Amino acid sequence: MANAEKPKVPFPGIPGTSDGAGTVVWVETNICQGACAYPITSSTTMGGGFQSAVSNGYKNLWGETLAFIEPESEHSSASSCEGFAVAGGRVTNFTSGQGLILMKEVLYTISGKRLPVVFHIGARALTSQGLNVHAGHDDVMGVADTGWGIVFAKNAQESGDLALIARRAAEASETPFLNVQDGFLTTHTVENVLYPEKEMMKNYVGDAKLKIRNLMDVKNPIMSGVVQNQDSYMKGKIAQRYFYQRVPNALKEAFDEFYALTGRKYDFLELYKMADAEYALVSIAGMSETAMAAVDWIREKKGVKVGVVNVWSYRPFPGAEMVNALKNCKAVSVLERMDDPLAPSNPLTRDIKAAFSDALTGVNHMPKIAGIPKIYSAAAGLGSRDVRAGHFWATVQNMMAPNAKQFFCLGIKHPLAVDMTEDPDVRPPGAFSMRGHSVGGFGSVTTNKVIATIAGEVFGLDVQAYPKYGSEKKGLPTTYYLTIAKEHVRTHCELEHIELVVLNDINAFNNQNPVDGLTNGGAIFMQADRDTPEKVWESIPAYAKRHIREKNIRVYYMDMVGVAREVCSSPDLLMRMQGVVLVGVFMKVTPYQKVLNLTDEQIFAGIEKVVRKYWGKRGDKVVNENMAAITRGFKEFKEIPQAIIKAAAAPQAAAGE
Repeated sequence: MANAEKPKVPFPGIPGTSDGAGTVVWVETNICQGACAYPITSSTTMGGGFQSAVSNGYKNLWGETLAFIEPESEHSSASSCEGFAVAGGRVTNFTSGQGLILMKEVLYTISGKRLPVVFHIGARALTSQGLNVHAGHDDVMGVADTGWGIVFAKNAQESGDLALIARRAAEASETPFLNVQDGFLTTHTVENVLYPEKEMMKNYVGDAKLKIRNLMDVKNPIMSGVVQNQDSYMKGKIAQRYFYQRVPNALKEAFDEFYALTGRKYDFLELYKMADAEYALVSIAGMSETAMAAVDWIREKKGVKVGVVNVWSYRPFPGAEMVNALKNCKAVSVLERMDDPLAPSNPLTRDIKAAFSDALTGVNHMPKIAGIPKIYSAAAGLGSRDVRAGHFWATVQNMMAPNAKQFFCLGIKHPLAVDMTEDPDVRPPGAFSMRGHSVGGFGSVTTNKVIATIAGEVFGLDVQAYPKYGSEKKGLPTTYYLTIAKEHVRTHCELEHIELVVLNDINAFNNQNPVDGLTNGGAIFMQADRDTPEKVWESIPAYAKRHIREKNIRVYYMDMVGVAREVCSSPDLLMRMQGVVLVGVFMKVTPYQKVLNLTDEQIFAGIEKVVRKYWGKRGDKVVNENMAAITRGFKEFKEIPQAIIKAAAAPQAAAGE
């Protein structure tokens, strides 16, 4: 989370679990009057959450019934927001990728009319040589010149907090804002959060009717969006600077007031271990948190003084703050989720170089400096390509090398690539991680969220749960990840160090090595419809058997599909019901019940609370069937005896296992 310390404050937040989309929906359904949206992956869950609140008659903090308007395109949704705001309404929008780019024409007019709206972006790679629905920042960078403030969140907590901060700064400066989070990597990742209290939000942003200018007020008529010819257009354009000069102070005031109320501190930049840093990693959003975990390991294991600069505010760009943060470093690497090959550098790198140029020449009120650190630039994480702790160590190694690559990429094989030499485990001490292999539509991703919610809200532990799937989703392979720890989980990357593997889909044995990365003494739980442990063992490929024996892996199994058929009365829920059986198995095979000294009754009371949170709206029958499936998972799974696993190991090895 944003805060390292937790001072006593008036509004510390309401503990819960949520993904980044959920924290945004919590804020906007309480402070907004309406949303005009045509949601596109990965912003869809934000729009869906807001629309669900409207369907249920939810009222905002001032007792106003929410409105949701879905026109025929993203361009039209932005135009609808413009009309809503022109009439003095507090409105929002949720979009991503091509949707944001399609809005660009309207974004200029919204800022030109000084309409203080806030749009929420699940940042997504733009369709280029291929379609991708996952994280990239080229959509946001593609509209960075439209005159909007832009703030970036690096986790679910920050997505909701910055939604409030952006709203307050927007209305104070009459400037629209984009509140950005990584598509899927944040929008769909469940973590522990502190929801802002309703009273806090009401006081912090205030009543829209008292704060927003109504340009359609018939008692005070005003022209907007008029034609301006040679004699007037430039005057109007430059006059806009009056408003933009207010944005930094408005944003700073919003940061400071939010900190005073909640204890969660934000600023233009977040500096991590930069006080004595000789090398720096500069990045935006979720990648920055992984970098922070990597920096701790680099300092401890490699003895290199390296720090991280995370950019919370991209617009207004904090040039002076950036120079002050980096000026004493030997070298800096700027990592960006995009690539602009015909430009001098990628956007964030360009902005940093420009700031140093101004500082070196002493212009634009920049701090005067005598020299500039070496500035390297990297493309990483495009389309949610995995960015690991080892990549940050490779980046530091490149900065220290005599033949360093000025521009490089991470995570792929390419002449420009800087390769990992180590892949350290930078999870919190004592962390427990699970990786699941399933098929889209089996209910596994939702089950993973349920387990994370139980661990966070019932066990009181820190969690992180997220899926990995392609654009195709339903019917094709899906991987899901979960980490449980006693402190905040900062690693926003695929899990290669795990204690439990779940095989909802046993075909994963044929597509990849699903047991890779399992720790010694770890466990596997697999779907199996065979009636004896011997037959289940026979179904496991030779390479996996060898891995299981060498690492002393325990193997559990159960026919989850069979259980779903027996307990589920609704055909449309049958496929998804099989996944929920895992909840019961997880509670039994993991150490948390014993460590936390919880009885079965306490466990199931907590499970039912979470099940009702996810499926209560479908009625008691669905809740009861889910609970029946979970109970059977808890009680009926089986283990392959070690005697079977180790029997005839020598003959099997001789046969080529």
